[in-house]
Amino acid sequence: MTGRLEIALFAHSLVSDWNHGNAHFLRGLMRELIRLGHQVRCYEELGAWSLANLIQHEGEQAIATIDQFRAAYPELEIRFYQSAHPGFRKFLQQELKDCDLVLLHEWNDPVVVNSVLELKSRLGFATLFYDSHHRAYSRAGEILKFHLHLVDGVLAFGEMLRRLYSNGFGVRRTWTFHEAADVSRFHPLDHPKENDLVWIGNWGDDERARELQEFLIEPAAALRGQRVIVHGVRYPALAIAMLLEAGVEYRGYLPNLQAADVYAASKVALHVPRQQYANGLSGIPTIRVFEALACGVPLLCSPWKDDENLFSPGQDYLVASDGEDLRAKLENLLADQAARRQLAEHGLKTIRQRHTCAHRAEQLISIYEEIAA
Repeated sequence: MTGRLEIALFAHSLVSDWNHGNAHFLRGLMRELIRLGHQVRCYEELGAWSLANLIQHEGEQAIATIDQFRAAYPELEIRFYQSAHPGFRKFLQQELKDCDLVLLHEWNDPVVVNSVLELKSRLGFATLFYDSHHRAYSRAGEILKFHLHLVDGVLAFGEMLRRLYSNGFGVRRTWTFHEAADVSRFHPLDHPKENDLVWIGNWGDDERARELQEFLIEPAAALRGQRVIVHGVRYPALAIAMLLEAGVEYRGYLPNLQAADVYAASKVALHVPRQQYANGLSGIPTIRVFEALACGVPLLCSPWKDDENLFSPGQDYLVASDGEDLRAKLENLLADQAARRQLAEHGLKTIRQRHTCAHRAEQLISIYEEIAA
């Protein structure tokens, strides 16, 4: 059994979750590693894109959001760096000299990742490259900028992605390492049900524009009289206009630490995966699935296949075949409180049994033990 480890995480940001869903799971994972008795330090670039946009677009709310994060995760030690600074490599040598394991998230600048990997053999730490995005599938050239031949292995947040790293990129050791819910922050709350349907998600780069039209906007327009709300960022003016025309209330940015309250105030939650996760990377549930189920809210999904048997579709959540089917299923759920309760309880049980950040922290340590052996 591994003793106390010195673990370093290099991530785009933990402080900011603005258009940065990777922060959700990483926060919880680091907390659980600390609870297991390990020493954890987190590193992020000063002025990183997500944090800069949080401050630029959310004004005073940005300060409150950062304060809320600090209060919720006081044990997380975050150190900032500037990769363009002349002393960056010396900084890395000093910071990593006693490390046992360095986690390198996919949304780091290749300069940062490769600079860390240059020190690997000299300082003797193990490295794992962690990918929880679709770039390896959709923009493979960007992944080739990382010196993957130097890592001890790759953690991929889905089996299809793991196979891509193993067979496509030729990485020798790969593991499937799914995201999970931080149940210390995401759990059922007792709030009045003010909303009939909620979707929390960012518009992004039109990666699911057609799907949102079919599975959110059109059903909402057909269900006039129901309260449908949407939270997220990077919505173009045309998208906001379509939401408003369909009777949807667009509420903008939602700090992730407030999502549990919004789920608790909603009768049903909606999940609309990006095209990549419904097609080439099917079987990969993103963090919103885990968090919504952890909050005990009935979940209704546009099409995606649970190819890795993480859940029990039809019992943990419902999947609609098309927009009309989603509208019908939503109407039935809204009219049947017992069905909503049964669906929510089954999904919550599955999360607690199999898909918490504590489960993933234990898996990560077992992977490190495999490398060290």
